[in-house]
Amino acid sequence: MTQEAPTRFTPAEAEPRWIAAWDDSGALRADPSSGRPGYAIAIPPPNVTGALHMGHALNNTIQDVLIRWRRMAGDEVMWICGTDHAGIATQAVVERRLESEGTNRRELGREAFLERAWEWKAEYGSRIISQLRRLGCTLDYSRERFTMDDGYARAVQRVFCDLYEKGYIYRDRYLVNWDPGLRSAISDLEVESREVTDALVEIAYPLEDGSGEVVVSTVRPETMLGDTAVAVNPDDPRYRELIGRACTLPLVGRRLPIVGDEAVDPEFGTGALKVTPAHSPDDFEIARRHDLPAVSVIGEDGAMTAEVGSRYKGLPAAEAGRRVVEDLRAEGVLRDERPYTHEVPFSHRSGARVEPLISLQWFADMRSLARPAIAAVEDGRVRFTPDRWGQVYLDWMSEIRPWCLSRQLWWGHRLPVWYRGDEVHVGLQKPDGEGWKRDPDVLDTWFSSALWPFASLGWPDDAAELDTFYPTAALSTARDIIFLWVARMVMMGIEYMGDVPFSDVYIHSVVQSPDGRRMSKSLGTGIDPDEVIAKSGADALRFGLLMMSSTQDVRFSHERVGQGRQLVTKLWNAGRLVLERGGTVGGPDPAPATVADRWMASRLAFAVAEAEQALAGFRFSQLADLVYHVVFDEYCDWYLELLKAGEAEPEVAAALLEQILALLHPLMPFVTEEIWSGMPGAEGLMLQHAPARALAGRDAAAEVQLDALREAVTALRSYASERGLPRSAGLRVWLEAPGGPELAPPALDALAGAAVVDAEPEGATVLPLSFGRLLVAPAGGLDRAAERERVERALAEAEAELSRAERQLANERFVERAPAHLVEAERKKARRFEGERDALRDELGSLS
Repeated sequence: MTQEAPTRFTPAEAEPRWIAAWDDSGALRADPSSGRPGYAIAIPPPNVTGALHMGHALNNTIQDVLIRWRRMAGDEVMWICGTDHAGIATQAVVERRLESEGTNRRELGREAFLERAWEWKAEYGSRIISQLRRLGCTLDYSRERFTMDDGYARAVQRVFCDLYEKGYIYRDRYLVNWDPGLRSAISDLEVESREVTDALVEIAYPLEDGSGEVVVSTVRPETMLGDTAVAVNPDDPRYRELIGRACTLPLVGRRLPIVGDEAVDPEFGTGALKVTPAHSPDDFEIARRHDLPAVSVIGEDGAMTAEVGSRYKGLPAAEAGRRVVEDLRAEGVLRDERPYTHEVPFSHRSGARVEPLISLQWFADMRSLARPAIAAVEDGRVRFTPDRWGQVYLDWMSEIRPWCLSRQLWWGHRLPVWYRGDEVHVGLQKPDGEGWKRDPDVLDTWFSSALWPFASLGWPDDAAELDTFYPTAALSTARDIIFLWVARMVMMGIEYMGDVPFSDVYIHSVVQSPDGRRMSKSLGTGIDPDEVIAKSGADALRFGLLMMSSTQDVRFSHERVGQGRQLVTKLWNAGRLVLERGGTVGGPDPAPATVADRWMASRLAFAVAEAEQALAGFRFSQLADLVYHVVFDEYCDWYLELLKAGEAEPEVAAALLEQILALLHPLMPFVTEEIWSGMPGAEGLMLQHAPARALAGRDAAAEVQLDALREAVTALRSYASERGLPRSAGLRVWLEAPGGPELAPPALDALAGAAVVDAEPEGATVLPLSFGRLLVAPAGGLDRAAERERVERALAEAEAELSRAERQLANERFVERAPAHLVEAERKKARRFEGERDALRDELGSLS
């Protein structure tokens, strides 16, 4: 910015220029040997398949604010950059491309498919990183990692082998989330619940001795073919006597023992539960407790297996269910059938209904790893904000279950496991000898992600980055991956680095669409951050998202982005004004001398201290609101007006603007750099090592004096506005404030068009103030009849509002039952309108 600066800031022109300048400066590349205190954040690595969405935009804005804050404070900062290979998502994308070419991965073969996957990654894999640059994110792009690069892959293989040698990793048949579309086990994150209306059927299972029947309920009648027991709650008096007896499975004839188990909900259906261990997580656990066999009747392709007999074999599960109901009806054991709406798991990737299946997979027993990770949160080495998420973490960790590590995919970290007959070898290298075949499966993506805070810094090599930047300072992430990622990083960090991977976990808001629905392209509710940046600029989007952020989910607000755009404009105009007045920066700090200078310096000292606390507490909306009001309302709307009136010094105004730009820079980096760069004597803003430098300390006397001036000016402006008086009308003012603050006549004249006189003006109206009162009248006198009419209208409105408030407070039910804050708000309203009524009555009397 120069004195000939354009009248408007143009983000589309300035942003690419500053992105390149930050890259060229070398400031984004961390130097572990600098000797400065290290401060690191590891980005939650976005999927290589991903494009920037509003959740990314908010989360990465938050991280960039923290990174810029600590960089300006003089720390050696590293924002770890990289992307995740996203096993299932990437494989699905490449498979769709192959389908469009008329082929598939099976026809191509594993090696050729992987070549195509790497080609896709090279073409599209860093798209989201480019979008983060556009947002203004200052990651260490020179060290960009990928969770399948050679060094990272070495770390992953080493951890798997080490955990196997320690006895934590094993192979077993266990119930998993099975995606028939992908033909793979999937994690909980790839499962989404959808509301489905199925038929809830009640089926009579005859008691073995012919003395009666027990009726069970199910929404999946096809799974009854795999039943191996019936379970009832031992405290349910309806079935207590049946425990230990047996019944017969219709259509199949299998003998089913009746067992008692407290997991059975007596309130659901008939209260008797058909137990299908191979196809229900709850039934699987019941079977383990009662040593029941498991019969798998649905296969990995989602069709019925040979276990069900020729009538059902090979049918899709849903079709088999319909045929089972027909046969039950024909056999006379169908007791009821009615619609039932419930939540059903579906694969987020393939769209297929998830089948709980018993499958031979590789698992990790997490209990021993979980114990020190639980202690780390309990003793405060890892803190959650908001803190309620810490308890959620602890509840899950205390009930941690085996982790299914293997995935039936080709894209990912292949298991370092080889088989030869019954022999199993786990190691970094293929074993010697003939006949060894490598396991075709790959690791769950979250296994490699769990190593991110230290593997991204060079582990297992002895890297200088590890010494300086591990543990990292903070993690900002979403609540849905606390278990899948955050907890596992804590476990792996303690196991392999001997320390937690971060000290703070900030759980940010979920950004919803403006109508409260989730943002989704398929629903038409998505808002593209790139489009918002193109329209309003990255600074406006960043600021708007910070204003929206909360401890709760938030609706995206175009109005908040608009506030950010207004602040950009206001700040730009402030910079132009200060330059026009001859302000410079970079020299010795000028001492604030005028009351206006002292007041603004005091307000900024307050803002700096509050901003430090807000940043330390991850209160980003509070931070944005604070700087908005200090910059927009106090500096621009009041202080600069006083500068125009000659009540402030240009050099002080420039020094205060320097402080404001440094304070605001982490939130709005582009416009602050652009203004700063054009100020005489300025050097690069991003590398200023004093974001919290205050020009002066708090000045209570100056704040009292300026608060009084602002109150008086506001009252005078309202007086003129209510009466339709133009500024040229000229107000005559007499202040009655014995012992109170003085009002500078030039300031009153400049800000309110009011001249201070030595005696009460004729026909004056009384304006009550907190420190006295103003008696004011237009220089040319007042139309008393019109004024009386105006006051009478205002008095009637005040009396009506007071009456309404008094009626509400006289309502005993409201006072006793309404929340205390609502009752107190109503009392304050009554007091306010009572004060207005009394003042208006006095004013009306003075007009008589």
